[in-house]
Amino acid sequence: QVQLVESGGGLVQPGESLRLSCAASGIIFDFTTMAWYRQAPGKQRELVAAITSSENLNYADSVKGRFTISRDNAKKTVYLQMNSLKAEDTAVYYCNAKLSFKSYWGQGTQVTVSS
Repeated sequence: QVQLVESGGGLVQPGESLRLSCAASGIIFDFTTMAWYRQAPGKQRELVAAITSSENLNYADSVKGRFTISRDNAKKTVYLQMNSLKAEDTAVYYCNAKLSFKSYWGQGTQVTVSS
C-alpha cells in the first residue's frame, strides 16, 4: 500500500521560508516521479514542481527562482524548499507520486502566508 505523508506546513509572514517534506512508503521510490501540487480555496489544483527519477526538474512559472524541489532516494523523501513566500502561495500543498501510469496522493499540508 502506497503512503505519502507530508509535513512542514504552517503559518508564515510574507518573505519568509518553509520546507515541506513528503515521506513515501510502499513504492519503488527510485523510479518514481515525485511532485508537489497546491490548491487554493476556490481554485483548481495546480502543479508547483516535479522531479523525475533522473532528477529532471519542472516548475510552475509562478514559483521559479523561489522554490526548489529535491529528493533523497535513500530516505524515500521529496522536499520543497519555499523561499520569499507570498500571500498568493497560500494553499494546501499535496505530494504526488507517479509510477507505471499510476498516481498517488498525500493528504495535504496547509501553507498560509499572511502578515
